[in-house]
Amino acid sequence: QVQLVESGGGLVQAGGSLRLSCAASVSIFNFNSMGWYRQAPGKERELLATIARGATTKYEDSVKGRFTISRDSAKNTVYLQMNSLKPEDTAVYYCNGRRYLDGNDYWGQGTQVTVSS
Repeated sequence: QVQLVESGGGLVQAGGSLRLSCAASVSIFNFNSMGWYRQAPGKERELLATIARGATTKYEDSVKGRFTISRDSAKNTVYLQMNSLKPEDTAVYYCNGRRYLDGNDYWGQGTQVTVSS
């Protein structure tokens, strides 16, 4: 059974940093890509960053240069390093994995990030 578990959220002041972790119950190479999304109250879920099986990374413009996605295959974990946080980054952050075998999407339960001004 595939499970993704996020951790690392919390309350931080504007300008601060947080590192989110997404631990997978299977090898992360089972996923064609893994990514981080967020959803703020009253808004749609938005894609922030992805890392492909081949390690290519992509970023949404609003986080480019501030957020970094990375992975540790030995720990089956994907990270999102978030720097220079802004109040508008406040949201629930979700990890996603798209399985290589069948294209199914898997989601974590989400972790709350709150940035105070």
